[in-house]
Amino acid sequence: MAKSKGLSKGLNNIFGGDIDRVISDIEKGVSQKGSDNILISEIRPNPYQPRKIFDETKLKELAISIKEHGIFQPVLLKEAVSGYEIVAGERRCRAAKMAGLEKIPAIIVEISDNDMMEIALLENIQRENLNAIEEARGYKVLMERLELTQQELSDKIGKSRSHIANSLRLLNLAPAVQSLVMDDKISMGHARALVTIDSDKAARIASRIVDEHLSVRDVENLVKQADKDAVETRNDPVEKDPEPKVEYKTQQLQYVESLIRKKFQTKVAVNNNAITIKYTDLDDLNRILELMEVIEES
Repeated sequence: MAKSKGLSKGLNNIFGGDIDRVISDIEKGVSQKGSDNILISEIRPNPYQPRKIFDETKLKELAISIKEHGIFQPVLLKEAVSGYEIVAGERRCRAAKMAGLEKIPAIIVEISDNDMMEIALLENIQRENLNAIEEARGYKVLMERLELTQQELSDKIGKSRSHIANSLRLLNLAPAVQSLVMDDKISMGHARALVTIDSDKAARIASRIVDEHLSVRDVENLVKQADKDAVETRNDPVEKDPEPKVEYKTQQLQYVESLIRKKFQTKVAVNNNAITIKYTDLDDLNRILELMEVIEES
């Protein structure tokens, strides 16, 4: 079994260099016997893997490539109590399994948990972008595990301290909003704007981002207005209604709403002497207009 006898010089500060150089330095320490083919069933994910969501489309593309050309670069593994744990190359391992391979070429390395954690985060940051929440969680784990300040982590990974600070602030968002970021339904720009307001307001605006396809500028304006309203509420000595007025929707309106919704197969609201019909894109709009028979014949 090919086994590295430890990391080469300079890897005590792994984030000081490029991940390809780091892995190359590890592989140079391997004996001339080459690497073993390890049963995929014996391999476990890296417990410090910051990536929680893997793009299925990209994995399928990689699986097709592996079927046609094989795996050129071995994955790095560490011996565990039972089987092996992935140090680097989890995407290759997942794609190989998807391609139907039973074994995968691997190099077994002796490595500390801290170095294993750093390599996992560095590989994801440099080779394929993490989503904003995964990146923030990775920073948090590293800072706690290695007892680093934001500035010390900044020096290690080459990211500005302000970038790290802004990333960590995303973890203050409500779990539901974090999930929207992880699912790529709202962007890092959206999320950064939302961290400045309380969680309830942030959750409401996050829902509007998804439903109304709001831009980052739209969200920034909504946040500014929310901040302004909060200041005016604190400074205004006049008591306001404790509860907003709620419009009562009669059974007749509810019935009409359901009829229109059934006809157009989309979200419909009937209130304030108005009928609001939602559509998702231009094709959906044309579909609704055809049902309303308002499209001119060509």
